[in-house]
Amino acid sequence: MSPLPTAPHSPTLATESALEQAKISRPYRELLRLFEQAPGFVCFFRGPQHVYELQNHAHHRLAGFKDIIGKPVREALPELEGQQFFELLDQVFASGQAFVGTALPLGVIPASGGEAVLRYIDFVYQPIVDESGAVVGIFSQGNDVTERVLAAESLRRKQEELERMVEQRTAALAEAHSALKLANELQGDKMHLQRLFEQAPGFICVMRSPDHVFELANAAYRTLTGGRELIGKPIRIALPEVEAQGFPALLDEVYRTGKAFIGRAVPVELRSGPDGATATRHLDFIYQPVLDPMGAVIGIFVQGSDVTEQKQAQDELARHQLELESLVSARTEELSAAQHALQRSQKLEAIGKLTGGVAHDFNNILQVVGGNLELLQRRTSGADSRQLLETALQAVERGGKLSSQLLAFARRQPLQPVVVNPGRIVSDMDDLLRRALGETIQIETVRGGGLWNTVVDPNQLENVILNLAINARDAMPGGGRLTIEIGNALLDDSYVAAEPDITPGQYVLIAVSDTGSGMSKEVLERACEPFFTTKPEGVGTGLGLSMAYGFVKQTGGHFRIYSEVGHGTTVKLYFPRSFELETSVTRLTGGPAEGGIETVLVVEDDPAVQRTVVEMLGSLGYRVLKADNATAALVIVQSGMPIDLLFTDVVMPGPLRSPELARQAKAHLPGLAVLFTSGYTQNAIVHGGRLDPGVELLSKPYGRDQLARKVRHLLANRGIPAAPPAGAVKPGPVRRRILVAEDNPDLMKMTCSLFEALGHEVSGATTLDAAAGLLQECRFDLLFTDIDLAGKSGVDLAQLAVEAQPALRVAFASGYGAPDRDAIGFPFWIVAKPYRLEDLEAVLARLDGMMAA
Repeated sequence: MSPLPTAPHSPTLATESALEQAKISRPYRELLRLFEQAPGFVCFFRGPQHVYELQNHAHHRLAGFKDIIGKPVREALPELEGQQFFELLDQVFASGQAFVGTALPLGVIPASGGEAVLRYIDFVYQPIVDESGAVVGIFSQGNDVTERVLAAESLRRKQEELERMVEQRTAALAEAHSALKLANELQGDKMHLQRLFEQAPGFICVMRSPDHVFELANAAYRTLTGGRELIGKPIRIALPEVEAQGFPALLDEVYRTGKAFIGRAVPVELRSGPDGATATRHLDFIYQPVLDPMGAVIGIFVQGSDVTEQKQAQDELARHQLELESLVSARTEELSAAQHALQRSQKLEAIGKLTGGVAHDFNNILQVVGGNLELLQRRTSGADSRQLLETALQAVERGGKLSSQLLAFARRQPLQPVVVNPGRIVSDMDDLLRRALGETIQIETVRGGGLWNTVVDPNQLENVILNLAINARDAMPGGGRLTIEIGNALLDDSYVAAEPDITPGQYVLIAVSDTGSGMSKEVLERACEPFFTTKPEGVGTGLGLSMAYGFVKQTGGHFRIYSEVGHGTTVKLYFPRSFELETSVTRLTGGPAEGGIETVLVVEDDPAVQRTVVEMLGSLGYRVLKADNATAALVIVQSGMPIDLLFTDVVMPGPLRSPELARQAKAHLPGLAVLFTSGYTQNAIVHGGRLDPGVELLSKPYGRDQLARKVRHLLANRGIPAAPPAGAVKPGPVRRRILVAEDNPDLMKMTCSLFEALGHEVSGATTLDAAAGLLQECRFDLLFTDIDLAGKSGVDLAQLAVEAQPALRVAFASGYGAPDRDAIGFPFWIVAKPYRLEDLEAVLARLDGMMAA
C-alpha cells in the first residue's frame, strides 16, 4: 500500500453536488462532516517534524485559527516552545507509545497576535502506523476542559462557532472549484481518516435519527459493548440492557433539546460476552448533538473513556481512608487511656516523693521520742507512770507503722527479698488470719498445682496479705467469705500492651477476694491514694491498699483491683517468677533482749537521736563511741581504737557517704560488723527496691529491744562473747573532766570521742576564746590543747587555764616540736601528732598517778 497522502490544508465541507462530482461516496461524505463537527479537537501530524496534515474545526479554534496545514508544528505554533508539547510529540513518534495528558496548560497566540491565551486540555497523542507497523504520524484527540468549567460560556461560544461554520459553508458554495479540488484530495484520504477513527484510544460512535441507530462505532466502542454487531441497529435493540438504566431516554432528551450531556464516572451494566453475563463499567462520556447545515439535529456523536480502573482505585482509596480513620480513632482511644494511666502514675509518683521526704524527719522524731520513753520507763517504778509511758510507746509504734506504710506506698521501704514459695507463706498465716477476721468470716484458700517461687520480702508480703484481709473484713460487716487464691500466671504481650509499667512473662499470682460491698468506679479510681478511705472517721488510716500497691510495684510486680458495687472486690498481686530454690529465713523476733561489753561506734548527725541511741546502747552494757558525720567516724576508726560494730545512719551530711565509710572501716578493721539505720534509705544502700547484698538495716523508729536483738545478732555471728553474767560489775577508770582545744573541728570531735570512749567527761572547743569561756564555766582535770589555735597560741591558753585553775594539768598536741620548758612556769606533757589511743591512755595514766600522789 502506498504511503498516506498529504493534505495541505484543513478539510472544509463542500456542497453536496461538488462532493458528488468528486465521486466521494455518501458514507465518506458523512464521515467528513462528523470529523469536522466532532466536539473534541482532532488533528494529524505526519513525519518526525510533525507536519500538520489534518485538523478539525475544534483544533483550528484551539490553535487560534492560524494557517498551520502543511507546516511543522514548531513553525506553525512557535509559542508552544517551552511548554513540553514538542518534546512529547518527539517521544511518542520515537517510541510508538501513546501519551495521555490530563488538564495540561496550553498557551496559544491567536493569528491576530497579542498575548497568549491560556487553556487547559485533556488530550491523547496516538501514534499512527502503516501496514508494516512503522509510525508515520501522530493522531491527536482531546478536549478543551476549560469549557467544562464554564458550561454556559461554552454553549455560547459553540453557537458562535456554528454561525461562523455556516458563513464558511456559504463561502464554500461560492468556491465550487476549490471544493471540488478539495473533494478529490479527500478521496485519497478516506482510508487514512478511517484509520484515525478506528485507532482512537477513547470510544466513539455516531447514532442517527430519533431512534438512535448506530451508524459508526470504533474499535474501543465495540470492545466496550462486548464485540456485538451494532451498525444499522437502534440502541434499544443493539444494547437492550441499557434501556432500564435510562440511557435511551437520555439520548431522547439530547436529540429533542439539542443540548449536550456530559457524564462523569457513570456506572453502566453492559453484556461483556456471548454468554449474557454483564459487568459494571464506569464511563466518562459526552452526548453531543450533530447538526445538519440548517442547524437541525440529525444524530448524536458519542465520545468517552472507560474510567473503571480509576473509579475502583478511588473507591479503594476511600475504603482505606475509612479504615485509617477507624484505626486512628482506636489509637486515639488507646492513647487517651495510656495518658490517663500515665497521669495517675505520675500523681502517685509525686505523692510518693513527698511522703518519702517527710518520712526521714518523721522517723527521726519518733526515734527520739520512743527511745527516751523506753529509757524513762526503765527508770520509773510507779505503776501509773509506767502505764502512761506504755500508752505513749504504743502511739510511737503506731506512728512508726504509719511511716512504714507511707514508705511502702512511695516504694522507698528497704526490702530484704529472698526466694520464697507464696503458698507456704499463706499457709503459715492461716491461724493469724482466722484470729484477725473472726468467726463471721469464712476463709478459703485455693492453691494451684506446681506453684512457682518468687523473690519477695516475706515479712512485707505477710503484712500486705493481712492488710488486704482486714480491708475485706471491714467490707463484710455482716459476715461473708474471704478467698485467697495462689497460682501461676502468664502475662502475654496483648495484656501488657495497656500496662506500660510491666513486662510480659511468667508470674506468681496471689488473689484476695471478698463477698463484700464492693467499690464504685469513682472510689476505685482513688483506692490506692494514701489516706483515702470510705470508712468512718477514726476507723482505718486509708493506707492498706496504697501500701500493698507500693510494695508490689517496688518488687517489680503488677497490682490490679477488680470491684463492683454489691459484688465484692478482688485484689490481684503478680510477682515475677524465680527459678531459684526457696531460701530459709531467720527471724529475730522473740526472746530476751541481751546486751554486751563490745565497743559500738554510733554515727548520727541528729544530736537528739545520737544522745538517745548512745544512752540505749550504754544501758545495754556496750562501750559507745560517737561521731556526728562519716568523716569524723573514719578518723576514730583509723585512730586504732578497738571497735566491734559500726552503727551509722544512711543519710549523712558531708562529702563522705555512709556506704563508703562502711567500706573503708571494714578495710581497716576486717572483723568489724556494720549496721545501718535510716528512716528513708533513698538509693544509698537500696537499689531496685532491694537492700544491697550483705547489708544489714534497722529501720527507724526502733525500740530498745529491737536494737538489742539486732546488735546482738550481728555481734554473735562474729563469735564475740555476750554480756557478762548477771550481777557482774564491769570495771571502769576514774572519771575525769577533760577540755580539748583543737582548731580542726573533725580532729577535735575525734579526740573528744576517744577520751569519752575511755570513760571520761569531755568538752571541746575550736578557738582560744571558746576554751577560755569553758574554763570560766566549770573546773577540769586536764587541758589537752594544740599549740596553734587558729593563729593564737595554745601555750597562752594553757597559762591562762593554770592561773585560773592551779590544779589543772596540761598536755600539748604538736606536730612540729615542743615549747620551751624553761619559759613556761608549770609542768606539761607533749603528745606528738598523729596520736593514737594508747598515747591518750598514757597521758591519762600520768594524770591518775599525779592525782593519786
